[in-house]
Amino acid sequence: MEELVLQNLFNGDREAQIEAATELGKLNSKQRHKLAKRGVMVPLISMLHSPDVEAIKAALFSLLSLAFGSERNKSMIVESGALPVLLNLLRCESEALIELTIAALLILSSCKTNKLAIAKSGAIQLMVEILNMNNVIISMQARLDAIAALHNLSTCHQIVPDLVSGGVIFSLLQIIQYSLEKPGQLVDKAIALLDDIIFSSKNALKEAAATHGAIRALVEIIEEGSMERKEHAVRILLVICQNCREIYRGLILKEGAMPGLLQLSVDGTWRAKTMARELLFLLRDWSGSGYGSSNQQSRNRVIEQIMQEIDAEEERVVGTSTTSLKLVEEMLAKLSGIQ
Repeated sequence: MEELVLQNLFNGDREAQIEAATELGKLNSKQRHKLAKRGVMVPLISMLHSPDVEAIKAALFSLLSLAFGSERNKSMIVESGALPVLLNLLRCESEALIELTIAALLILSSCKTNKLAIAKSGAIQLMVEILNMNNVIISMQARLDAIAALHNLSTCHQIVPDLVSGGVIFSLLQIIQYSLEKPGQLVDKAIALLDDIIFSSKNALKEAAATHGAIRALVEIIEEGSMERKEHAVRILLVICQNCREIYRGLILKEGAMPGLLQLSVDGTWRAKTMARELLFLLRDWSGSGYGSSNQQSRNRVIEQIMQEIDAEEERVVGTSTTSLKLVEEMLAKLSGIQ
């Protein structure tokens, strides 16, 4: 079977090549590995240039099967010249081909040796364009895979500047800011990637912080998002506050972050609580440093008092959560009375 597949891929007509590519996907991993060593990637990549959609689909499925579970095959596919033709396929008008192509890039980008080549090929810009498209041709799975592929690339520190300059930050923020209109899984992946990039790049941090509506969207997530999203949102705001203190602490306060952070400091996960407390202390220090109106200083005193009471309650073994929640409710009521 291996010899027949190889012969038909290299020398067969259209039908024989499609059938051979299909059969290749049914072979076991050992057989696929043997075919890869004999250069089967070359005719499969050649099939991607075909005007025949069925031939392209068959070749893509075969390349996906070769890449799955094999770092060596992933490298060989890129070394054999797959990237330029894959990028061309991202520009086509077939939803099925776009989805398969992004799936291929997702798998190839998981290989460490491929990351720089993919980043330098122009794939980042094309995937960002896909995230920005609102037409129906781009499936939700394609968008999810595009973010996942970008996430794979972000694990290489050298590529992070390319992600930032390629417009990834703005695209992710657009998804997050209009989260009510987006499926939950897409927002989850977007904020997780944004968190990772901002944590490793000051340029990304500055761009995110300066994007209109970004801080407000993050504050709203802390108030209403899932616990996973809240963890990412509070870490992003904390990093922004730590690195751009004089500019962004005031903006975070103006967006009304305090109530949500106080709530999170009580009923969040351990990680979320820790970050919320740290951010609260930074915001409290800012508002008590001589800036702002007397009303702001009054709000600060109330916040500091309640935080001290929560700290004292959490040292007790019994009734901590319930009592702390009551203290937060009392604090919110007091804050609402200070305009």
